[in-house]
Amino acid sequence: MDSERYIFEAEWFDKVACVVKKFLLYYYVSDNSVELYDLKTKKTFLRRTKCEGVEEKDFYVGALITIFSRSMRLINFADCNTKTKLSSKAQKTLAIIMPDIIDKMGEILKKIAAQDLHIGNIKMVNFTKDSAIEFYKGKSGSDLSRTINYVISGPIVAIELLGEDCVARWQELTGPNDSSEAREKAPSSIRACYGKDFVQNAVYGSADVKSADKELKFFFPDPKCERKGFKNTATFEDCTCCIIKPHALQSRLTGHIVDDIQKAGYLITAIQLFHVDPINVEEFLEVYKGVLPDYGAIVAELQSGPCITMEIKHKDKTVNVPVEFRKLCGPMDPEIAKHVRPDTLRAKYGKTRVQNAVHCSDLPEDGLLEVEYFFKILDES
Repeated sequence: MDSERYIFEAEWFDKVACVVKKFLLYYYVSDNSVELYDLKTKKTFLRRTKCEGVEEKDFYVGALITIFSRSMRLINFADCNTKTKLSSKAQKTLAIIMPDIIDKMGEILKKIAAQDLHIGNIKMVNFTKDSAIEFYKGKSGSDLSRTINYVISGPIVAIELLGEDCVARWQELTGPNDSSEAREKAPSSIRACYGKDFVQNAVYGSADVKSADKELKFFFPDPKCERKGFKNTATFEDCTCCIIKPHALQSRLTGHIVDDIQKAGYLITAIQLFHVDPINVEEFLEVYKGVLPDYGAIVAELQSGPCITMEIKHKDKTVNVPVEFRKLCGPMDPEIAKHVRPDTLRAKYGKTRVQNAVHCSDLPEDGLLEVEYFFKILDES
C-alpha cells in the first residue's frame, strides 16, 4: 500500500560538480521502491523505481543509503507521518564497553547485532579524571570514586546504538547494574557474562531517551558546536590498518570481524567510524589507480556509506603485523579465498572482489601511513 510511504530530507555530494545536492527521498514499503525530488530545481530527479540492496530497516535519520551508486545521507524526516512512524525505530542510546573487557569487544558487538541494534557511531577513547567526573556528575552510585578509577584505568569504547526501543533493549541486554544480581536474574546478559561486581560491571547504558541524547553529544559532539570531541587512541607504533567496508557494516558483520581479529591474537588499539568523502577516498586509494581493474568500483564502495577503521597491533611484539594481518584477511577475491584460505576474513564475510569485507594494508610500510591517514588527517577531534 502506498500509504506506507516514508519521506526524508536527503543530501548527495555530486563529485563532478563538487556540490552537495538536496532532495526529498520517498521510500515505498510495499515494493521497496524509491523516488527522488530535487529541491533546488523543483523537479523529479528519479521517478519511482524499485531499488535492490535496501530494506525498510535501512531508513532512519543519519543513515547513508546507496541509490543506484549514489550515496544519499538522510538528514531529517520530511513529514509528520514519517516522524511519527519512525521515531521509536530511530531511537538512540549510548553504550560504553569498559576498559577491562576491551578484548571482548567483538563478542559484545555480535550480541548487539543479534538484537537487531545498529551501530550509528563508535570510537575508542580515554577518559581523563576530569572528563569522567563530568560524565558521572549527578548519576546515582554508591561508590563514585571507585567508578572513576575504573573508567580511567584504560581505553573505553563509546558506541551510538540505533534501533526500535533502543534504550530499553540495550538495558535488557546489559542486565542489572550489579553483576552478581545479573548472574542470578539474567544469566545470559552482558554483565552476567563479563562483569565482576556493582562497579566493575563491564558496560554502561543511558537511563532514558533524554539522558541518551545528552550523553551521545558528550562523546560525539556536533561538528558545528565549539566543544571538541575526545582524541582517538591510536599509538602509531608497530601497527597496520584495517577498514571494515560499508557493505559489511550495513550487513552487521562488524562484531564477527572484530571477534575474529581479537581471537587471532591481535589487539585493536583504535577504532572509529568514518564517513569518508569522495575526494579523500580517491586520495587514500590512489596507489591502486591503474593497477587494479576494479579501482573505480572499489572507490565507489568505500564512499557508499560509513566505514569502521581500526589500528591493529599484536600481543606478540615480535610479529610483523602488516604482513601477518594481511594473511588473516586473505586473498582479495573472496571466491579464491574460500578455496585456498577458507578461515580468512574475506573468505567468511566477503561477497565480491569489491565488496570483500575488509581493506588491509598491502605493503609493510603502508600500515602506519594508512593508520595516520585516518587517525591523524581525517579525524577532526
